Amino acid sequence: MELLRLGAVGEERPYVRATDGTVYDLSSVTADIDGAFLASDGIARTRTALADGSLPVASVEGLRVGAPIAKPGAVVCIGLNYAAHAAESGAEPPKNPVLFYKHPNTVVGPNDDILVPRGSTKTDWEVELAVVIGKTARYLTTDEEALACVAGYTISNDVSERALQLEVSGGQWSKGKSCETFNPLGPSLVPADEISDPQDLALKSWVNGEPRQDSNTRDMIFSVAALIRDLSQYMTLDPGDIVNTGTPEGVALSGRFPYLSAGDTVECEIQGLGKQSQTLTQA
Repeated sequence: MELLRLGAVGEERPYVRATDGTVYDLSSVTADIDGAFLASDGIARTRTALADGSLPVASVEGLRVGAPIAKPGAVVCIGLNYAAHAAESGAEPPKNPVLFYKHPNTVVGPNDDILVPRGSTKTDWEVELAVVIGKTARYLTTDEEALACVAGYTISNDVSERALQLEVSGGQWSKGKSCETFNPLGPSLVPADEISDPQDLALKSWVNGEPRQDSNTRDMIFSVAALIRDLSQYMTLDPGDIVNTGTPEGVALSGRFPYLSAGDTVECEIQGLGKQSQTLTQA
C-alpha cells in the first residue's frame, strides 16, 4: 500500500492506495499523515481499516499530490554518500557521514514547481532515497534497531544552489540547500516492510527528458541502517523527520551538464517508489 496526501497546498487530506490501485479516504483514521500518525501505529491501523473494509473509496482524479508527510520537524541530509558523486564533486569519499540540514519548509509536493532563486545561475538537481522516521531514534547500537525506527521510504529531490552552497557560504552547505521549494518529496510514502531491501533500489533522474543520474542504492557508502544508527548518537530523530540519504553521480556540479534554469523540467524516479516531475520557474 501507499500513503498519500492529496489536495491544494495547505488543504491536503490523507489517503491510502491499496495494492489493487484503489484509493481510499483515510480521514476516519487520521486527520493527516504526520509524525503523530506514525508514532501511534498509524500504518498498522491503516492496514486494519483496509482489511475490514471500513474505508470509503475516494475519487481523486485531478487532485494535486502533496508531500506524503506533513510538517516534518527536521530534514536531515547526508552529503557525498556515493563514491562516484564524491569524485565528481572533487572530494574524497568520507570516512564518516557528512551532515547538513534543509529548512523543513523546503518540502513541497512531488510535482510542484521549483522556484529558481533570484540571481541564481547554479541551481542543481539530486535524486535521493528519503527515509521517514516512525519511531524515536536515540543512541541506537545495531542496524536492526535502526531499521525498526524507519516508517517508510519516498523520493526526494535535494535541489541545490551550488554558488550559495560552495562559493559564498563559507562552507555552510545549508545556505545553498534551504531555498524555498528546494525539497520536492513523494509521490507517496511506502511502508518500510514493503521494501524488501532499501540497499537495492534503482534511482534515476532526467532533465528535459535527457538522462542524468542512473545508479542504485547499493552504491551508498553508508547504508540506511548505518546512517540512522550514526545520526542517533548525536541527535534524536523524531517520528515524521526526514533523512535524505545522498545522491549518486550525474549532477550539474560535475561540469558535464548545464545547470537548471526557468522552463526546465526535472524528473526523479526510484524503483518501487514511483516518479516525480517538477518544472522550474523564476522566484
